Amino acid sequence: MKQTKYSLLLASAAAALLASSIVSADTLPSIVPAPADNPTTPEKVELGKQLFFDPRLSVDGTVSCNSCHNIMSSGTDNRPTSVGIDGQRGGRSAPTVWNAAFLSAQFWDGRAATLEEQAKGPPLNPIEMGMPSEAAVVERLNSIPGYVEQFKLAFGGKDAVSYDNMAKAIASFERTLITANSNYDRFLAGEKTAMSEQAQRGKKVFEQSGCNACHSGGNFAGPELPIGEGFYQKFPAIASDYDHKYKLSEDKGRFEVTKDRADMNKWRVPSLRNIALTAPYFHNGSVETLDEAVRVMAKTQLGLDINDQDVDDVVAFLQSLNGEFPDISMPRLPDTINSSQVGGMK
Repeated sequence: MKQTKYSLLLASAAAALLASSIVSADTLPSIVPAPADNPTTPEKVELGKQLFFDPRLSVDGTVSCNSCHNIMSSGTDNRPTSVGIDGQRGGRSAPTVWNAAFLSAQFWDGRAATLEEQAKGPPLNPIEMGMPSEAAVVERLNSIPGYVEQFKLAFGGKDAVSYDNMAKAIASFERTLITANSNYDRFLAGEKTAMSEQAQRGKKVFEQSGCNACHSGGNFAGPELPIGEGFYQKFPAIASDYDHKYKLSEDKGRFEVTKDRADMNKWRVPSLRNIALTAPYFHNGSVETLDEAVRVMAKTQLGLDINDQDVDDVVAFLQSLNGEFPDISMPRLPDTINSSQVGGMK
């Protein structure tokens, strides 16, 4: 039953992509890329889904991947900064996990090249999930018999439970989190009533103002690049009162990863798909509304004081990028059998 269920899930994701009709470079690719050493299978997707929802990957059993990247909704937690173990606050807003499979670098600063590499970060982050080591994560997974069996089914071998395989399973599940067939996609495919006249005006403002110089491509996150290369832009690029108001320059962005001054305040360009659902905005979650985010971007990136009508039109266009979300049910997690190994939790 499980294999059939997730075969259908993968098939429906692929069908949704194909339904968007690849008539333009501004639609999502028809194929979700996966690395050669981690081909997507129904068994990995099932396991990855359970791991994504399981708070036992955190040291005290309170935080899961879904806590910050809620796929029952926007793929974010809609907070300025996320809450980790012991109520600790992270320093950046959680980016959406929807369509992250199409990004060539992960995290705001691009410090992870792949979804697999990204999935390894939060469990060991002392603010997010707080596990002390990879070995501690593997020990906990090995103490849950249901997971041991599923890792064997997904990866084979007697040592199937590993930190690398945990990340591979989560990444495989995340590659099914695609939202194609937005009003915009249907409009490009020839359904001319799919976008309102206001949204069409907003598309023209978006393009004529130069917003698509950065937010290009099918994911509206820049050009397709080799995995790990990433597409970065300085933000803010132009000095304005918004910098002080929203503290836009306090976090040095990619510079914190590379220590190269050329990367000061540079960020991976985020996708605009489903952007209307992912407030608050920017790396620090400092801007509460989409219309204000449009004004900030126009000023700080393009030097434009955009009028209210154009703002409203661009917002209507951005709303047309909300895609169709696949139906995802909450998983039944494998039971804890030995509470002394998993329970004390801290």
